[in-house]
Amino acid sequence: MSKRGLGKAIERILSRMRSPEKRVSLEEDSQGSTSSNSPVGTPRSESKRLKGKIPDKIYLKAMPLKSIEDLNSIKSEVESGNILIIRVSPLAKNSIEDVKQVVSKLCEFSNSYGGDIARLGEERIVITPPFVRIWRERAESSEVRSTVA
Repeated sequence: MSKRGLGKAIERILSRMRSPEKRVSLEEDSQGSTSSNSPVGTPRSESKRLKGKIPDKIYLKAMPLKSIEDLNSIKSEVESGNILIIRVSPLAKNSIEDVKQVVSKLCEFSNSYGGDIARLGEERIVITPPFVRIWRERAESSEVRSTVA
């Protein structure tokens, strides 16, 4: 499967799993959906789960996804408060079905844990802990301009 096809498959999985409440804009966050003692952009329910404890050190780690067994180490890294960039192409060379299964499980984990997940390019995904949000551009509405002569 080409990189472009892999990227489309990942995007389809992520878009199916992504819930509407994950697409909260910064404007909505600043209008009171955060508590005063939680990090900016962290909803109150998530700050209760964290109990105000954000790790002293947060790492951004890049990891290749080589097999389904890597799923547990990815989850434990996110639970430790680290941000992960996962390259899925090593597993995709062996089995696209395994990639779909792992990405679906990571989406479910991210939603249940309160983190965030998104596609980065054609062959990477990023997964964040609950106190980090991924910025997404809003889809611009197509304006139809008609000119009268």
